[in-house]
Amino acid sequence: MSVDIRGYRPADHPHCRDLWVELVEEHRRLYADGGFGGADPGAGFEDYVTRLNLSGLWVAVTDADLIVGMTGLLIDGRHGEVDPLVVAEPMRESGIGTLLLERVTEEARRRELQYLSMRPFTRNVAGLRTLHDAGFTNLSRVTVTRPLAETGPEPLAGIRLHDLDFDY
Repeated sequence: MSVDIRGYRPADHPHCRDLWVELVEEHRRLYADGGFGGADPGAGFEDYVTRLNLSGLWVAVTDADLIVGMTGLLIDGRHGEVDPLVVAEPMRESGIGTLLLERVTEEARRRELQYLSMRPFTRNVAGLRTLHDAGFTNLSRVTVTRPLAETGPEPLAGIRLHDLDFDY
């Protein structure tokens, strides 16, 4: 099966909204957080497509004309951010994420951005591997979190940074 990356079209909206739901559901699974994304997990896509700093949105389309992935480029000054990067679950680990990253990186270079970053969730190990393989190897910012509620996922140990141990 071949896959092409092309710009988002209005007719892609329901398919991309479904991909957004997959992204929310993956977060819910990784973090045992059934409330993430609210009662309508696709509603976040409606907010996303109206962001003023959304400078591009691309979809991965199979030769059977199925949309199986999407990515977007947010721009703030000379800094670009990949958000989101999502591939339909049955198509993960097939190279589609890499193709989408290549397209968004090409656009960031064309726009002469100084940096291109992404903020993946730490428990998304497959996603982190894809990003690392695509050249996203510099840490530029770390978000640390202090759980306040008694509920939530059990923390996982295993990240060490500057001789400090962190859970994720």
